[in-house]
Amino acid sequence: MLKFLGAKKKFLSLATSAILGGAIWLGTPAITEANAAVNIIGIFVQGAAIKNQVNQEIKYFNETNEGRQKLYQTFRKERGVDESYEYNSRLDAIMTNLTNGVAKVDKTINDRPYMYFVAADDTLNAACGMGHVMFVNRGLFKSLSTEDEIAAVIGHEMGHGQSNHAAKSVDKQINKQITAGLLNVALGSDVLTSAVTAIALNHTDAHKDKKFETQADLLSIDYLMNTTYNPGATAAVMQKFVEMSIGAERSGLDVLFNPSDHPDSERRRDACAKKLTKLSGNHVTIKDGVVSINKKTFLTPAATSSMSSAERSYFVMGNLVRAYHNKQDKYDATVENGTVMLGNQAIITPVAGDEDAQTIADRLNALK
Repeated sequence: MLKFLGAKKKFLSLATSAILGGAIWLGTPAITEANAAVNIIGIFVQGAAIKNQVNQEIKYFNETNEGRQKLYQTFRKERGVDESYEYNSRLDAIMTNLTNGVAKVDKTINDRPYMYFVAADDTLNAACGMGHVMFVNRGLFKSLSTEDEIAAVIGHEMGHGQSNHAAKSVDKQINKQITAGLLNVALGSDVLTSAVTAIALNHTDAHKDKKFETQADLLSIDYLMNTTYNPGATAAVMQKFVEMSIGAERSGLDVLFNPSDHPDSERRRDACAKKLTKLSGNHVTIKDGVVSINKKTFLTPAATSSMSSAERSYFVMGNLVRAYHNKQDKYDATVENGTVMLGNQAIITPVAGDEDAQTIADRLNALK
């Protein structure tokens, strides 16, 4: 097994420079007309040798307890750790609930329990790396107003983890370096280890890949459906990101140097809404913040001090989805302590600016 901790700093710097796109050609032979065929074969063999070593590195960090622990400690050192009781206890509770939810649809989670920590970073972000090593920025707790939305983001990261996206992303980036001739067998094992580690830190998960992002979003909804969290929270977070201008399409150069930025929140929000509609048996739809039941307008919720009308509409949608999914629509809508209920499922608790609860319940009964 290649030794992670023995990599020298100058090797790490060299490898990282290559990874970030610097024009560093490390021992790649010049190809002339006379020796082109020989060199092409040599490059192919060399690339295969590097690829074999890299595969062993990825497997080490992604699958072995020793490698996972080393990556976990590296992440903690690089990101910084917030030891506050509030954030850590909340994260523990969310991870417990989500782990149980994930296990109901993917029992492989028990093979590699998640290793996670609260990072001392005030930006709204979380990420899952190889080996189910995850960090959640304290900024996530500061920026999102509900536990459901925090769980949705973390569920999204667990979707990356369960789909092995981080290892696939690292493998993809390493292949690019090999193809470009930026990594060479002559570098030795320590530098290859450093190269894998540097890419793992800069591409913690698959946030540059739109396909991976949407897949993780939809998995998050599956996980939330198997917990007490609102399944509409994933779409609600995407709506919040749209309003915060997070995830707008960016230039290729910007994305290259900010690999953790999420692409196209509006598109992802709509993909989440489409899945929620399907989970409701196609009874519940949403457009421009208006929730409809059986293709007829049901409700446009009012905004609150912490949530826009559009963001809140996805929570109403999520409650309706769960009600239909659990067959609660066979019961009448009622009002209990100011909350509109459909069977045993809470749908909405009206706030200032909403219609009164009984009016909403009556409309629900007419539409369901």
